[in-house]
Amino acid sequence: MPIATPEVYTEMLGRAKSQGFAYPAINVTSSQTLHAALRGFAEAESDGIVQVSTGGAEFLSGATVKDMVTGSVAFAEYARIVADKYPVNIALHTDHCPKNKLDGFVRPLLEISKERVAKGRQPLFQSHMWDGSAVELEENLQIAEELLASSTAARTILEIEVGVVGGEEDGVVGEINEKLYTTPGDALRTAEVLGLGDKGYYMTALTFGNVHGVYKPGHVKLRPSVLKDAQDAVSAQYGKSSPFDFVFHGGSGSTLEEIHEAIEYGVVKMNIDTDTQYAYTRPIVDHVMKNYDGVLKIDGEVGDKKAYDPRSYGKAGEAGMAARVVQAAQHLKSAGQKMK
Repeated sequence: MPIATPEVYTEMLGRAKSQGFAYPAINVTSSQTLHAALRGFAEAESDGIVQVSTGGAEFLSGATVKDMVTGSVAFAEYARIVADKYPVNIALHTDHCPKNKLDGFVRPLLEISKERVAKGRQPLFQSHMWDGSAVELEENLQIAEELLASSTAARTILEIEVGVVGGEEDGVVGEINEKLYTTPGDALRTAEVLGLGDKGYYMTALTFGNVHGVYKPGHVKLRPSVLKDAQDAVSAQYGKSSPFDFVFHGGSGSTLEEIHEAIEYGVVKMNIDTDTQYAYTRPIVDHVMKNYDGVLKIDGEVGDKKAYDPRSYGKAGEAGMAARVVQAAQHLKSAGQKMK
C-alpha cells in the first residue's frame, strides 16, 4: 500500500482511539531499519508509523553532511517507493524537535509540504513533533499555535509535548523529578490555546512519569491516571468526551499493564526506539562473534567475504528488529487491525 494520505492517517488514528489500541511509532536511521519496521508491521498485519528524529535525519543525510532537511527528504522519498510493496498503511513522522532546531528541521519541512499540496501532491510527511518540554508552558503553546496553523495548511498533523520527559534523547535532556507529571491545569490551558480540533488536528504527549533511555521494568514510576485526569478536566470544561489523542513517549521499562491503562485513557501512538535499536544490533553482534575469523581477517588470513559482506549481518539485524516491531504491535493491540 502507498504511504498514508492525510485522510487515511486521520482514519487510522480515529480507529485506534475508538477500538482501544495504539500504533507503534518506530524510529529508523537507515534504509535497512526502515525495511525492518515495514516488515514488522506487515508480519503483524498492523498499520503503523515510522519516524525520524533530528539525529536520525542528520545521519540519513550522511555522517559528514549532517543536514536534517536533506536526510528527511531523502528518507521520505525513499520510503514512498519501498513502502508501496508492503500490505499495510504507513504514516511518516518527524520525532522530537526542540526550539533551537525548528528552523533547521520542522519549519522547512512544513514549507516543502505546503508547496507540494499547492501543486496537488501529498505532503512529504504526515505529522511532525514540536518538543516544547524544555521551555515554559506559555512559550510552548505559543509556538505550538503557530506550528498548528502551518501544519493545517500543509495537511499534516502536529504532535506537541506538554510536560517533561526524563532521561535523554538526541540531546534533549529532562531531569527525573515531579515535573514529569503534567497537571490538569496544563491540559486545560492547552485546550484553551490550541482548541479541540477547530484550529487543526494535533496529538498531545502529556507526561506521566515517562523517561527516555534504558530501564528495567519497575524502575520508571508511571502514573497513567494523569492522562485520565487531563481528559476528565477538559471534558468537564468543554463537554467533549475523551478530547485528546495522546502519545506515549519514553516507554522503556513500562509494564504491559501500564501500557494498556494508558491506551484506555486515549493513547493512540507509542514511540519505540531503544528496544528496536537493541533488537537490530544484537543479531549483528551475534554474527560477528560467530564469524570472528572470517569478519576480521585474523593473523593475516584473507577472511570470509560472505561473513563480512554487509548484507549478511544486515539481513540478521533486519529480522531481529522486525520481530521486535511485531511484539510492539501485539503489546499495543494493533496487530491484526490493518485497514483494508
